[in-house]
Amino acid sequence: MSGFTAPLSAAAIEEIVAAVAFGHDGLVPVVTQQHDSGEILMLAWMNRTALRATLAEGIAVYWSRSRMALWRKGETSGQTQRLIDLLIDCDADSLVLKVDQTGVACHTGRRSCFFRAARAHGIATVAPVLVDPDTLYARTKD
Repeated sequence: MSGFTAPLSAAAIEEIVAAVAFGHDGLVPVVTQQHDSGEILMLAWMNRTALRATLAEGIAVYWSRSRMALWRKGETSGQTQRLIDLLIDCDADSLVLKVDQTGVACHTGRRSCFFRAARAHGIATVAPVLVDPDTLYARTKD
């Protein structure tokens, strides 16, 4: 059952942001999970601005450590994440986003970024590519 109801008031957003213990780098790790199946889709990072935007817009907004910029999941691929619920752990230093994922979550074209598994013979790929990654980001190459 979801506890998230959009839109949130500015006061509610600020209360939630203030409750999170961001790291010395201003970031908090975020595990993103499909809300109805429990499937772990990805791990990403948020800063205060990304968390505010996620809560205000009702879509997943992350902080890209490589680009040093906000990143709205799906803005270039169309593979969006609608926020269903947000959970804060007991130490307030990590979050779980429960989302409704449109399409694939991983830039490799797989449903989840967790597609490799430890096996007796070493690492095995356990999830197929569902969408050619080149087609996911084709519109940004024009």
